[in-house]
Amino acid sequence: MAYYTHTNTASASVIERILAATANLLHSAAARYARYRIYSQTYAELAELGDRELADLGLSRSMLRGLAWETAQKQTGV
Repeated sequence: MAYYTHTNTASASVIERILAATANLLHSAAARYARYRIYSQTYAELAELGDRELADLGLSRSMLRGLAWETAQKQTGV
């Protein structure tokens, strides 16, 4: 008994593109979440410092968010 199988390459291509787009979406979401976690942890640790300790480091409270964001970007490679 003989069988004929025909694969539609156009629909396979569309499925591959959808899967690739989904993988990219998940990857970028994971990267954003990792960056957010680093930002949150860094900000929380810096915010716990007293004004005197921050001054010793040459920082002010207004610099903490920017510094935490910069740290998160560097650590995640963005």
